[in-house]
Amino acid sequence: MSSSIPHPDSGSFSVNCAVLTVSDTRTESTDKSGDLIKQMLRDNGHHLGNYVIIKDEPDLITQALNQCCGDAKIQAVIVNGGTGIAPRDTTYDAIEGLLEKTLPGFGELFRFLSYDDIGSRAIASRATAGVYRETLLFSVPGSQGAVKLAMEKLILPELVHLVKQLQKGS
Repeated sequence: MSSSIPHPDSGSFSVNCAVLTVSDTRTESTDKSGDLIKQMLRDNGHHLGNYVIIKDEPDLITQALNQCCGDAKIQAVIVNGGTGIAPRDTTYDAIEGLLEKTLPGFGELFRFLSYDDIGSRAIASRATAGVYRETLLFSVPGSQGAVKLAMEKLILPELVHLVKQLQKGS
């Protein structure tokens, strides 16, 4: 299986992103996964337009997404945390009703790739992606391993292409 990009994007293009960490326990000093996302974005020439840590509460998640996706300068939002099935994992539930278009392949591929790392426990992930208010939105588990996998294998290789697709006709 080839991992090359079928239609490489030409020229340099920087995406302005927001990072949203959903956690009941993390702070700026302990948010290793949020730090990893921010660093990987910067290392790949993208900009950080916003960074927020919020509690795993559906109303707070929706409020933060409305703020990020309502900002015309933000082109993509990467959410980490709260994607499992524990009672406090409500990220997917909050995002599911907001998405205007879904990218089902993102969650499918993420779980497929995760299977190699964590085996059958990958079925518990509710990683998802789509479009909300003309903004690209990714939601991944909060572990550093999951963040690294999603960023390296899925998000960074397609970020520019997907944002450019959203900009067509606008």
